[in-house]
Amino acid sequence: MWNKRAEASELKTRLILAGVTVIAMIVLGASKESAVRGAGMSPAPRERQVVTRVDPVYPAALRHSKSDEVVRLEVLVAPDGNVKAAKVLGGSPVLAEASLKAIQQWKYSPAETEQMLLVKIDFDAYR
Repeated sequence: MWNKRAEASELKTRLILAGVTVIAMIVLGASKESAVRGAGMSPAPRERQVVTRVDPVYPAALRHSKSDEVVRLEVLVAPDGNVKAAKVLGGSPVLAEASLKAIQQWKYSPAETEQMLLVKIDFDAYR
């Protein structure tokens, strides 16, 4: 019984100290990320920026349809910014193929870890 109470008390003390640390760092002007890191928590990942973008080629076979469409992709980006994997979540199969070919050539800003991104590619038949 004593052990459980001591553990609960220690946990409560640690949580209070973490909260006070975060508040103090924010009040003293530290960034939220360093405040969160100082409290032993991981900050939310920043959104990766596209550094090099290759537009997909609108297939000639579909140009006659003159319809605008969207392809949605799930993209795994490596820490160095290269696209490691991509999978189609929705859209025309022909446009999806063109999207996959293009996105494999994209380059993102570097980060500490891999990141899964949702990408939407708009196809404009009039471009």
